[in-house]
Amino acid sequence: MVAIGGMTRLTHSGLSMVEWTLFGSTPPSTDAAWLEMFEKYKQYPEYKLVNFNFSLEEFKRIFWWEYIHRMFGRFIGLVFIIPFLWFWIKGKLSSSLKPKLVFLLCLGGFQGLLGWYMVKSGLIQDPDVSHYRLAMHLTTAFLTFSYTFWLALGLIYPKPTTQVSGMKNSIRGLLMLLIVQIVWGAYVAGLNAGKVYNSWPLMGDSLIADSVTAMSPWWSNFVEGLAGVQFVHRYLAYAVVAWVIYLVIKSRKKVLASSQKAGINFLAIAVSFQFLLGIFTLLYAVPVSLGLLHQLGAFILLGGTIFCLHRFSKTSTDFAQAIAS
Repeated sequence: MVAIGGMTRLTHSGLSMVEWTLFGSTPPSTDAAWLEMFEKYKQYPEYKLVNFNFSLEEFKRIFWWEYIHRMFGRFIGLVFIIPFLWFWIKGKLSSSLKPKLVFLLCLGGFQGLLGWYMVKSGLIQDPDVSHYRLAMHLTTAFLTFSYTFWLALGLIYPKPTTQVSGMKNSIRGLLMLLIVQIVWGAYVAGLNAGKVYNSWPLMGDSLIADSVTAMSPWWSNFVEGLAGVQFVHRYLAYAVVAWVIYLVIKSRKKVLASSQKAGINFLAIAVSFQFLLGIFTLLYAVPVSLGLLHQLGAFILLGGTIFCLHRFSKTSTDFAQAIAS
């Protein structure tokens, strides 16, 4: 789903469907139906200001990515709901698991609503979705996965692990930093900020380009300015890498269980690949292939962090408690 969402964004397909229904609909199957759909698209800013020379065939290409994205989201809902109800009716779910699964169901539904809330922002005046809403949609998707993975790990590893002093707090700190980095990655994507200063390690001719602080008030540079948003994303990447290196060094001084060692080693590999992907994605001005891989790399790195947090926490601890205490 993350890959399909990434392709939908990178191919600028997200505004091709201008209507939303709860249960979805069948795609156009006749020439007349396609023309009707295309005429609806023509009433909105993306066609009027950007794709005014689009042919019907070009419209079909972007339509299909958005259609698949939406319908795959509904398919995920069915994959969850049907077994969930079956296991509940059969009495297979423990009393402690039931509220967690209900919460997960709500998270999934909220993610769908956020998707439409994001799309609506691009159907009013600007032919681009709000980068703030894009960040909400992407971050919620990552958090929904994180909670799903956490619940799964609790079932896969029901026995407690050896508690290692100091490691849990460090991993929790990495998780918080990574979430912030994901938010700014969404800002970069929403503002197309990856297409400026396509050099590394310098931003043009300096470590910090003058345009990073060109806007007023100064704080708006870092949430709305292309150079400022890219600057934050660049330097947060250094912080993430440094934090993982710190974890690796710290773990070498501890006696770890095999799953804990595997988690730390995976983090080291994942952050190395993600950092390199980020550099090449920037240098080549965000081609679709590298942009998609970079988004998936963030997803995998987050998964590795969740795994480590779980392995260094008591398995009976809830996800929220593991983060907060």
